[in-house]
Amino acid sequence: MGKEKKKKRNLKNIVINILIFLLFVVGIALVFNKDIRNVFMNNTTTQYQVKNISNDEVKKNQKADVSFDFDKVKSVNIQDVMNSQFDRTVVDNLPVVGGIAIPDLSLNLPIFKGVDNVALFYGAGTMKEDQVMGQGNYALASHYVSGYISNGSNLLFSPLERAKVGMKIYLTDMNKIYEYEVSDMGVFDPSRVDLIEDVDGEKTITLVTCSDLAASDRRIVFGKYVKEYDTSKASQDVTKAFDTSFNSVD
Repeated sequence: MGKEKKKKRNLKNIVINILIFLLFVVGIALVFNKDIRNVFMNNTTTQYQVKNISNDEVKKNQKADVSFDFDKVKSVNIQDVMNSQFDRTVVDNLPVVGGIAIPDLSLNLPIFKGVDNVALFYGAGTMKEDQVMGQGNYALASHYVSGYISNGSNLLFSPLERAKVGMKIYLTDMNKIYEYEVSDMGVFDPSRVDLIEDVDGEKTITLVTCSDLAASDRRIVFGKYVKEYDTSKASQDVTKAFDTSFNSVD
């Protein structure tokens, strides 16, 4: 009889210890969920940087049928990021059409066609269906995010809060480099869709993100066109800007 009670007591202790361990693991996951999210975002963003993409892929993706409805874009959360990671048919076929690099901000992101929710977890999206690099007002959008241990200020378009007039912005479609220079910036009401429209006779770039995690306003960085040239003629500094590994950790 004593042995039976001892077995039951030992079993009970084992169950309690397992429950305590599970609660500990869940607690850790809740505390660091943003950092877990950031790791997945980091890895997939790197997958689509232009150094890992071919010209043929870009040409094919330029014809992709995608959404340009920015009003349907949701804020980044760990559940949606994790769901996208499990649906590899989507994550492994995002329509990358080029890249954007801002060396002074250590920003090197893929550019995806359209503003699909999943695509914007991992790069910048084109905001207008007919926009062309080096022509009109080339408008891109991406998320502002954060983290606890991982430095969220380096994720996606979060670095734009540190942008300054005169910083160089480089775009590439794999054939040419398009050079712009930051000319202005500010925080605007989300209703200011006019800011991404073309202006006759002007070549500009407009980068759009949220001003904070509440997504109540938009932080927008404006740039003016400088010049364009073949990728084969890019300087070492420009080549390095597009070769920099994406990293959310200082």
